[in-house]
Amino acid sequence: MNFKTWPETSVFFRTSIFLFLGVVQLSAFAQQKSYTIDVSKSTKEIKEGQLQLGGSDPKGNKIAVNNYYISYNNKAIIPVTGEFHFSRYDEKYWDESIKKMKAGGISMVATYVFWNIHEEKEGVFNWSGNRNLRKFLTLCADNEMQVIIRIGPFCHGEIRNGGLPDWILSKPFSVRSNDAGYLATVDKLYAEIGKQMKGLFFKDGGPVIATQIENEYQHSASPWGMTYPGAPYDWTASARDKAVTHEGVAVSDVKNPYAELGRDHMKVLKSLATKNGMITPLYTATGWGNAAIVDKESIPVTAAYAYPTWTEKADISPFYQFKDMTKNPDYAPISYDSQQYPAFAAELGSGIMSTYVRRPTVPAESMDALINRCLGSAANGLGYYMYHGGSTPKGDFFFSDEAYGYPKISYDFQAPIGEYGQVRPAFHRLKLIHFFLKDFGDVLAPMVVTLPQGNEKIKPENLETLRYSVRSNGKSGFLFVNNFQDDAKLTDKVGLTINVKTTTEIISFPIAIKSGENAIYPFNLDLNGINLKYATAQLLTKVGTLESQRYVFFSNDGEKPVFVFSKSADLKINNLSACNITQSGNEWRVIPNFQASAEFSLEQNGKKTRVLVITKETALKSYLLTTDKQEAIAFSDALILQDKEELKFLSLGKSDFGFSTYPKATIIPLADSRFTQIKDSSPLDNYRITLPSIKSELVHNLTGEDKVQVKLPILDKGLNDVFLNIDYLGDVGLAYLDNNLVADDFYKGLPWNIGLKQFIGNSKQNELQFYFRPIYKSATYLVDLLPSAKPTFAKDAKLVDIKRVSLVPEYTYTLKFK
Repeated sequence: MNFKTWPETSVFFRTSIFLFLGVVQLSAFAQQKSYTIDVSKSTKEIKEGQLQLGGSDPKGNKIAVNNYYISYNNKAIIPVTGEFHFSRYDEKYWDESIKKMKAGGISMVATYVFWNIHEEKEGVFNWSGNRNLRKFLTLCADNEMQVIIRIGPFCHGEIRNGGLPDWILSKPFSVRSNDAGYLATVDKLYAEIGKQMKGLFFKDGGPVIATQIENEYQHSASPWGMTYPGAPYDWTASARDKAVTHEGVAVSDVKNPYAELGRDHMKVLKSLATKNGMITPLYTATGWGNAAIVDKESIPVTAAYAYPTWTEKADISPFYQFKDMTKNPDYAPISYDSQQYPAFAAELGSGIMSTYVRRPTVPAESMDALINRCLGSAANGLGYYMYHGGSTPKGDFFFSDEAYGYPKISYDFQAPIGEYGQVRPAFHRLKLIHFFLKDFGDVLAPMVVTLPQGNEKIKPENLETLRYSVRSNGKSGFLFVNNFQDDAKLTDKVGLTINVKTTTEIISFPIAIKSGENAIYPFNLDLNGINLKYATAQLLTKVGTLESQRYVFFSNDGEKPVFVFSKSADLKINNLSACNITQSGNEWRVIPNFQASAEFSLEQNGKKTRVLVITKETALKSYLLTTDKQEAIAFSDALILQDKEELKFLSLGKSDFGFSTYPKATIIPLADSRFTQIKDSSPLDNYRITLPSIKSELVHNLTGEDKVQVKLPILDKGLNDVFLNIDYLGDVGLAYLDNNLVADDFYKGLPWNIGLKQFIGNSKQNELQFYFRPIYKSATYLVDLLPSAKPTFAKDAKLVDIKRVSLVPEYTYTLKFK
């Protein structure tokens, strides 16, 4: 992943046009209160067999791909992939991190095999320690997590030379080409990767279900790490492709005379992969901006990166506008027929890297809004780059791509899970959609997108007009509403109506959604045989057993939820907790009236179904659990990781926290004095966990305005980690352990947050030494800082200030249940 500008246009000109269009559209749409969309003719031709993809495992489980979605055992699925680079994280904590990703609703891990990290010296491969690919894949298997392996040879990933080893530059052949010398070298690399993965492929019963070949081929490259200040970039691209090479993800209108050779090269790389044992049911290739794919033998994946670092200042993007991604993928034009493949948005910018000259701060609300937009635009696969941050290792050189001005070590990416395993607000917002896809992806995936008339005329700068789309089969479906835009604040959408015309009726949704939020509303949804006509609450998950189905919904902020059911002679609805139920004409209406949760029951044809409705605040604390009897949902301020019949709680800074489960009696905890049950009339089982409070002693020494030394604390029993927070003003922070650089941070106005457990016990001096460079008045990245983070320069042209240093313990507690 890397970046490139939109078509060359001055920032001043673009900004002026944006403002002008915004004023025009404000005047045109400001009074609109009612919207209508006709989904009655929603159809999609599903084509089977035209793609040479798919496969089975020894148990007979089958993966297949058609032109619209992926299926598992003939059931449509929408995979959710999270990028996590094993070589950028301490192997001791891989298992914990995989469990965190699973707790967040990730169903597949994507990971790079960086060639230069494993073969820094020609012929000497290193698969030990944090480079132990086989161990990582085995842990994925243990956690029932599937894997997409990205084998290069070119990767990018903000790694030196894009992952190509330095020594290959001296060879008498052109890289990334069909040169016989280059292909022979790649063959040796693939052979080594294949050995590490032997027996771990889906066909063997293993976790690896997909292989990505190359990355952004005939589209993007990296500068060679051997460069000089002020020198033009020397691209890691074949000589013939340099004319069509971009710095990264881009709209590419350049005509490529060698496109056919590019497709051939991708096919050759795939043949080398299969020759060396890397046989998987799925192959992927980055397909944006006219990049080459393996025609009919790979799924071309798309990307969307908001908050770019490649423009002079904040730049409003098109990635929060609904569209049909099967007809018009992001970063089009493309090199393939998009109607022949599913729309798999596999590099969605869940965060962004800071560069030395640009440092945008990515809000958590932007991430689930982007996913809402992609799903509402016909995407049938999701992937995050990055989902879990890390730290780039060091070899003979810093492996970080220094030519682009990235941090030497930090690869945090502002990801949902940070560089040290910190779980952030975006993690919680995204999992609400992930849980929905887990249980209802088979319903959504075959549904066709319908856009409102005139949708293509709505510009990102239009703050007033409601943004929405529908995915349906003509009768039932989901209404997608997005009220977020990067680098702009949309108006609250209150008192509006969306009329959805189906094959049999018109369903009128009352809309009240705050600026920055998004929502997905169901209509004519089958709830265990009962028709939910519509709801202004979002579907979260399905729990319980086949005999006792329970559906969980949540209300979006600022919206009063209502459930409307089609009336029938034998339908009975009962108030179990905090609901108002009325009958009117041919409808039942259920309006929850609650502070935390409400529950009602449905009964028809002898079937009993329950519905739990919670607030979004409660939903953000949710986790899915599996027992030997049923699926369940839990709620806690702490992070919950499940390992068979154990629940591990991680609580940052709080030794006392709550825990609830639904349905009742799902978890029967084994006796423990730290665990108590709270008896009340709630539809949930409520518990309290009280642990001994631990205060980690902070010992630090300021030596001047720009240096501080911090003694590493003891990792007491009962703690999972201790986080060091440094609130500072400066340009760059550097952390040393025994005189070796182990961490760095580009100032963005946020405290520097460092997990210490990987350093505790690994230092002779038992301390971290910090140095902070001053921030200068001329710094280019000042345009990105939030108002609260922008320094005031008085007489001084540079500033540095270590404001506060603190330690925050992360408590751990393991609950065993019967």
